[in-house]
Amino acid sequence: MPFVNIRITREGATAEQKQQLIRGVTDLLADVLGKNPKTTFVIIDEVDTDNWGIGGESVSSLRAAGPKKSTA
Repeated sequence: MPFVNIRITREGATAEQKQQLIRGVTDLLADVLGKNPKTTFVIIDEVDTDNWGIGGESVSSLRAAGPKKSTA
């Protein structure tokens, strides 16, 4: 009984896109591992960008600051 948890930022993924993710992950587990799609669970959690951090900063802050220029 596979359980897959997908976490994405809450930025407008459509119901259709979420359905594609659920179907795609289910199919992948069936194709690669031979898992039964009827007993495969997929959950999509949407997280506010204020609650998702990278490198010590929230995604909201990073996006507000804009793209960083390379010094290389």
